[in-house]
Amino acid sequence: MKTQNKSKSKSKVPQEGLFPEIIRNDYLGSRKLFEKKAVISGGDSGIGQAVAVHFAREGADVAVIYKESDDDAKETQRLVEEEGQQCILLKGDLTRKAFRTKCTEKIKSEWENVDILVNNAGIHTSKNSLEKITDEQIRETFTTNILSMISLTRNFLPLIRKGGRIICTTSVTAYRGSDHLIDYAATKGAVLAFIRSLAGNLAEKGILVNGIAPGPIWTPLVKEAFNDLSTFGKDTPLKRAGQPSEVAPAYVFLASKDASYITGEVIHINGGDFVGG
Repeated sequence: MKTQNKSKSKSKVPQEGLFPEIIRNDYLGSRKLFEKKAVISGGDSGIGQAVAVHFAREGADVAVIYKESDDDAKETQRLVEEEGQQCILLKGDLTRKAFRTKCTEKIKSEWENVDILVNNAGIHTSKNSLEKITDEQIRETFTTNILSMISLTRNFLPLIRKGGRIICTTSVTAYRGSDHLIDYAATKGAVLAFIRSLAGNLAEKGILVNGIAPGPIWTPLVKEAFNDLSTFGKDTPLKRAGQPSEVAPAYVFLASKDASYITGEVIHINGGDFVGG
């Protein structure tokens, strides 16, 4: 039997625009996900990394799917292993069918079954007018953010047992739109529809499907996409952007027994913005 909280991952003190806080140093795991197996796409940095570390502190082994950043992925692995849990790294492009198949086969050989699938991988490119958004950008954004998500979920579904959870990352932009992330917001609206549709489809099988809709959160993706971060998150009622450490506990909740009567729903973590649905 694994002993929880033998070691605690030390989180850097967060500073706006410099680096994110992955997990609070005072976050105490309580075995909510003890002996669970979780697959997290886009789990090498930002929100995905925070989810991986929180899951580990709650007793889960994790598999992290990532595209490029070996340094970020190895740091995630280090943080997870500090919690006494296994971390499998799967590097590749989720838009490629062969890689998605490889991920499924690897996890099946290692674990046989999966308890939690977190669909978190995504990209966005800021453009302030529709005319500047190329067909290539549209295809890349939709293929990465929604088409690959549907395909990956389909591939993993045979491994997810009754009581399993599928958690998808959508966005506040799915509800209020975005004048500079038009194609991205459209994909996140599609993710929302996917959550609700799949929840109804899998209800009889006892698999719960829910989502998280973050607002402005400090992640590496934000720093890469925007030139000026001086006002990032300042238009929320809380007048600041959030940290990954403030988002990941919601994934823990949806993955745990505490959320056993919730499906087809989305939790909004956005600093106080009121959105419909």
